[in-house]
Amino acid sequence: MNPYDPPFTASGDAADRLTKAHVVPFAVFMGFMIVLQLVAAKIGWDHPQAPWWRRDPAHFIYPVQTLTCLGVLWFYRKWYRFDWSWRWLGPAVLFGAAGIGFWLLPTTLYDHLGLTEKPDGLLGWFGIEARVKGFDPHVFENPAAFWTAVLLRFLRAVVVVALVEEIFWRGFAMRFVMDWEGDYWKQPFGRAHWKSWLIVTALFMLAHSPTDYAGAFVYGSLTWLLCVWSRNLGACVIMHATANLLMGLYIMAFGKYGLW
Repeated sequence: MNPYDPPFTASGDAADRLTKAHVVPFAVFMGFMIVLQLVAAKIGWDHPQAPWWRRDPAHFIYPVQTLTCLGVLWFYRKWYRFDWSWRWLGPAVLFGAAGIGFWLLPTTLYDHLGLTEKPDGLLGWFGIEARVKGFDPHVFENPAAFWTAVLLRFLRAVVVVALVEEIFWRGFAMRFVMDWEGDYWKQPFGRAHWKSWLIVTALFMLAHSPTDYAGAFVYGSLTWLLCVWSRNLGACVIMHATANLLMGLYIMAFGKYGLW
């Protein structure tokens, strides 16, 4: 019996492998984010005359992160149960579009209101700012290099981030918070409880920048709703992939590179 199938009987080595399969990809992903901060502090130089790898070290850190995480996910692939289903494709896409709509609303309002500086107070807390400074592929003058950077960035956002985060937040964390001192793998996937919503959504918020807290709260809550409604990890992945795809298209269309 696959230990991931109900009844959840995973114990010993099987439980340990399940935990590693759901946690290690996320840990590796976040580890690269720490490396990026260290590298940027060491060699980063935000200057027009700086070479691309110094203007934004993310342009070489992110591709390595993407390929490494894909390798880790492939290594643990047999421990994931996505239950891909056409039934949940429509709801997942709609939830993803709605969630990212809330996430993009603050910077859209910034432009609509004609603001030129980040506002203070409540508006600033809600993330209303320009969001134009960030992962900008225009550091590459060569068209081939530019489009390679764009495609790798979409691969990271739409595939790697969607898989890594949903495997961790929905597949592991929502169970873990329900019984962290016991056999949390016996917890059914998508269990509706205030702990699985509030704690995981709060942690999801804290994993992002303060500017994105409001959007992350709404998005995380919508993902929780889809998770407990569908009881389907694949639906959550599709929702996340849809959201990140739409965000990427929005970024490229309006130059909102700070969202990346």
